[in-house]
This record gives sequence, structure tokens and C-alpha cells, in this order.
Amino acid sequence: MVAVLLFAAVCCAAPVSNAISAYVALKTGATDDGGIAEGGTAADIPARMLSAYKKAVQQIGTYVPTCQGMRWPILAGIAKVESNHAIGRNIADNGDIRPKIYGVLLNGSGAGGNTTAVPDTDGGKWDGTATGERAVGPFQFLPSTWEGVGRDANDDKVADPHNADDAALGAAIYLCGNGRHLTDRAQLEAAILQYNHSNEYVANVMGWIDQYTAAATDPDLKNVSGTVRTVIEAALSQRGVPYSWGGGNENGPSYGICCSPSGKSGTTIKGFDCSGLTTYAYATAGIRLPRTASAQAGAGRRIPARLGTGVLKPGDLVFYAYAPGHDATIYHVGIYVGNGRMVNAPRPGTVVRLDAVDAVSGYAGGARLL
Repeated sequence: MVAVLLFAAVCCAAPVSNAISAYVALKTGATDDGGIAEGGTAADIPARMLSAYKKAVQQIGTYVPTCQGMRWPILAGIAKVESNHAIGRNIADNGDIRPKIYGVLLNGSGAGGNTTAVPDTDGGKWDGTATGERAVGPFQFLPSTWEGVGRDANDDKVADPHNADDAALGAAIYLCGNGRHLTDRAQLEAAILQYNHSNEYVANVMGWIDQYTAAATDPDLKNVSGTVRTVIEAALSQRGVPYSWGGGNENGPSYGICCSPSGKSGTTIKGFDCSGLTTYAYATAGIRLPRTASAQAGAGRRIPARLGTGVLKPGDLVFYAYAPGHDATIYHVGIYVGNGRMVNAPRPGTVVRLDAVDAVSGYAGGARLL
């Protein structure tokens, strides 16, 4: 029920003359970030909402016993796009969300992207108006849809789309259908397409699901040792540290500088930008790196982008560029940890986290220093 938004994200500090290379439109495409801290917690998901997502996963077997593969990142991906996890609202201990979240009135006016009038079905019970229909709650259900999937998840005798627990369970039921296998990506995408008939919407939600999934599990380092392990563990130890434009050095997080091309200042934030994080992590193993992402591409043995991400090994630097193949256009760097993931300091407003390597556009290869 929401328009899919694309945005420009600032990543690593660079000289003003190279400022344009600090922008990138992430494949996930949303106005706010799903910043993961560690171990299945999410910095941008209110704790009460995350609890609701996890509770719905535990309950879904009671309502759709044939559904397989429901996970909290799936629900988080939907709620991220639909309501940004109800951020800005008060979420009570029982899950009630106030002020209530209403979508635009679906009267065909064109506001909010609606072009078709939808007649009222609930007399204003859920959407607060009897003059038409509008989506409601953190998962933006139409009242007519809610009547079919709404369940009381918090035992207060009311199935309320404005309650975090009820809404999350309703979304899980809706996505599960008559028994989907959501471990199958094609079936998961079909479920999301049912939620909103837009391929762009599906891609947006899947991007967030992939990010939350990548971040929810610690990397397996049992076969990683020596200096590679030192570097990765140093980077992982900084998860949850805020992004700071120009922040971070060989000694750890530091206050940054002003200002990013989008006007974000790091002067009051003690943390890391992307190349500050890599500088710190490698310094713990006695390896000094240049300060900017593009300069770091000249360190070690270069891994061409044409070889794909499958050749990356834990500890490799991972680069992203406006024009892959032209290192002068590199704007971002992460540290590969294996299984398609990297430690990443994405952009202002986020924290150091684990991400999928394809969460950022413009893969430009890697560099192997270890």
C-alpha cells in the first residue's frame, strides 16, 4: 500500500572534489535504514515490534500448520516498507499502537498513488472513516482483508490491526496462505506479490528481508584463523557503533567531520564510516590502509568484479563503484566474512552491521591483503 522509494545514500568520506562518488542508490530502496546491531536485534526496529514479529513466528503453526519457513525477517521486511516499524508512534506493553497508522483514503484521487476508488467495508471501525477505505496499522491491511486474516494474538479478546501482535500474526497468516513453503524464494516472492501487486514492491521488500536475514546470524568463523580472524573479529566487535561521516581510524571509533554530500555531519557522532571501519579492523592485525575507500582498492591483490562474489574469501575488502572497473569511482568498502556477507558501515543514520554483499549496488570486486 505504500509507494516504493529510492534514495541516495552517503557511504564513506572522500575529498570534496570526489564528493559525487560518495552517493549510491541501494537496491533495497527505502528512505530509512534497517540498521542491524547484533545477534538478531535491529537498531531501527523498536523492541516491542521485533517482539511481535518473533511472537507471530511462534504462533503461526497454530493457525496455518502447513506453512513452512516463516521467519521474523520476512515480517520485518514487510513492516519496514509499509510503516517503518511504526517508528514515531507509542507502542504500549500490550502492543497497541498510538496514534493509529492510516493510509491514504482510497478514493481514486491519485493521492498516495491510488487511482481506484475502494468502497467502505467496515463502517469506519478500523480505518476511522465510513466514506471509503484506507489501509490500517503497521502492516497496512485493508479492513476487508483484515476481516479474513485478523486474529487475537495478545489474548485481549480483540483482533485489532492497530495492535503490533495482532497485526504481525495477521501478516504471517496472510503470507502463509493455505500452506506456502517460504523457504522457497519463488513462493516467498509470490506471497509478497499477493501482499502488493508490484514487482518493484517485491524487490524492495526482498531487499530488506535479505538484509535482516544476513544480519540475524553470526558468521561461522570456525575455519578462519590467524590474521584473517583478527581482522574480522575486530570489525564484528564494532557492530552497533553509529555511522559517522569521516569517523574512525586505526585506534577505533572517533568523531567525524562535516559534511557529507547530503549535508550530514559526523562532528557530534563518535563512530565509523565505511573506510574508517576497515582502517581500524586491519590495523588490529598490523596492516595500515589508506583512509578512503577508493585508495584502499590499491592495497593488496585486486580481485576483478568480473570474477563475481563467489571468489571472495573471508577478510577480503569488498568495493562498490559508480562505474565498476574504474576504481576512481569507488565510493564504498566492506569486509567480507563469508557466505555472501560483509561487515558494513553503510551510511549516516545507521550502525555497523552485517549485510549481504549484494545489498549495495555497483559491485567493483575486492582486494586480498591476507
